[in-house]
Amino acid sequence: MNIERAFPEVAPSATSVRSSIVNGLSVDVEDWFQVGAFENVIAREDWDGIKTRVVDNVERILDLFAEAEVKATFFTLGWVAQRHPQIIRRIADCGHEVASHGYDHARVFHFAPHEFADDIRKARRILQDCSGQAVTGYRAPSFSIDKRSPWAFEELADQGYAYSSSVAPIAHDHYGWPEAPRFAFLPLDDRSLVEIPVTTAILGGRRVAAGGGGFFRVLPYAFSRWAIRQVNRREDRPAVFYFHPWEVDPAQPRVPNAPMRSRLRHYTGLEKMAGKLRGLVGEFQWGRMDELAQHERLRATAFSAREDILA
Repeated sequence: MNIERAFPEVAPSATSVRSSIVNGLSVDVEDWFQVGAFENVIAREDWDGIKTRVVDNVERILDLFAEAEVKATFFTLGWVAQRHPQIIRRIADCGHEVASHGYDHARVFHFAPHEFADDIRKARRILQDCSGQAVTGYRAPSFSIDKRSPWAFEELADQGYAYSSSVAPIAHDHYGWPEAPRFAFLPLDDRSLVEIPVTTAILGGRRVAAGGGGFFRVLPYAFSRWAIRQVNRREDRPAVFYFHPWEVDPAQPRVPNAPMRSRLRHYTGLEKMAGKLRGLVGEFQWGRMDELAQHERLRATAFSAREDILA
């Protein structure tokens, strides 16, 4: 199928102008063995005995971002920062935002509220000590704030987080909250915490995932171009894109005892990922999530005020 012809309303033209909208660029910093796809075959108690690759992979990403002159947000596990504090300082010294991805990639809906509070407090302390930055952003592992765990927003606000990017507003077998808004919203009536969901597009009247990760690796690049242009041009909103350091590492070890579906999701397209990323960061405007959150909070607050007036 010709992907450009499949999405003609946003296909590029020779005279197309780069959008002035600044999209949110983010990296979920976890090592290859810490992903949700392998959580049932690689035990947490075995992690310290596995050779890590995250530092070299983050260095590759920092070089790629420097070449493109873009800044991003690195949502980082406290576990990684605790063992590799030098790479966290390097991220910060390069002008990027260091934000929290929790401590050890446990999904939010598996926590009791007090356990979640301990997890984000522990991760934040480690990340701030390593980076020298105030940590104001959070992304739940596997986008695991959903209809089972909306209570997490209250705890994030109580601990002083300014924003979250923890909701995938789609239906998916691994995660998702399809009833959630597609764009930034205020999840608490009396608090300023803003939630910025990962990007979706509308295809055939349905929401489809379009914010990065495995979808970016597996699908043709033209799909991501079309989706981001749809969000920027038709919706006049910024897109939120994410990926992981292990996705630029085609030489990473294989896990033969993982389910076939997990292996296909994890390993497909790794060899093409770096090249596709170079195209993406060069074609669109990108910035840090904390900067995006400031603008989106103002927009969400204004929208909420209009709703109150019209109610």
